[in-house]
Parts: sequence; structure tokens; C-alpha cells
Amino acid sequence: MFKEFKEFAMKGNVLDMAVGIIIGAAFGKIITSFVSDVLMPPIGMLMGGMDFSNLFLTLSGGEFASLAAAKEAGAATLNYGLFLNTVIDFLIVAFAIFLLVKQVNRMKRKEEAAPAPDTKECPFCASAIAIKATRCPNCTSQLG
Repeated sequence: MFKEFKEFAMKGNVLDMAVGIIIGAAFGKIITSFVSDVLMPPIGMLMGGMDFSNLFLTLSGGEFASLAAAKEAGAATLNYGLFLNTVIDFLIVAFAIFLLVKQVNRMKRKEEAAPAPDTKECPFCASAIAIKATRCPNCTSQLG
């Protein structure tokens, strides 16, 4: 059983997938930091000094100055500002993955494209002749 598991785990696809998941998780952290630390502060500033991560509704009643204060008081909150940050994170990650997949597919298509044929078949003797030939070198038939 251990031998079978080792064979499974050491297959190229499984290792590639594991590396992809690890890199994807790290990429997600980078995007999260980009959105919350670089992108959202200027957008909040343009919207009158608004901090999106601090946008929330209190479901249990009461007024709280910040999300941290509401959580500290144990109030039930609807954190739509954090949700907005998460949606923006997702959109950026999805767009980056879209661009990556598009490039990979473009490279694959170039590799898969077959070269143009340089020979054709003579209609009279069925031998292979050059595309530009006007007369078959084998049967000497005139080609149209």
C-alpha cells in the first residue's frame, strides 16, 4: 500500500498540482495585500476618507465606532466592507489567471499548428510532387 501511495504521490501531475496550489496560495496572499494595502486606501481617500474594511452593519443593535469595537462588544455584524475587499481580491486573481491561461493557450496553439504542406499528390500517378510543380516529374503529365 505504501508503494502504491508513493507511486501516486511521485507522479508528475500530482507534484505539479501541489506546486501550483502552494504558489496559488502565496499569490492569493500577495493580491490580498495589494487590494487592502495599496488599492483600497486611495479609493477610500477619493471617496472622502472611507475605510472599506471598516464598513459594517450591526445586527444586534447599538452604535459602534469601528468594526473592532463591535467585535469586542460581541455584537453580531454584517461586514460588507470586508466582503467588498474579498470580491475585489477575487476579481484581480481571476483576471490574472485568465491572462495566464490565455498566454499558455496561445503558446500551445503555436506548437500545435502544423506546417504548411510542401508537396501535393499528382492526380494521374498519385506520387508526391512539389506544390509549385506544373508537370509531374514521374509521369510527365501536365498539371493544371
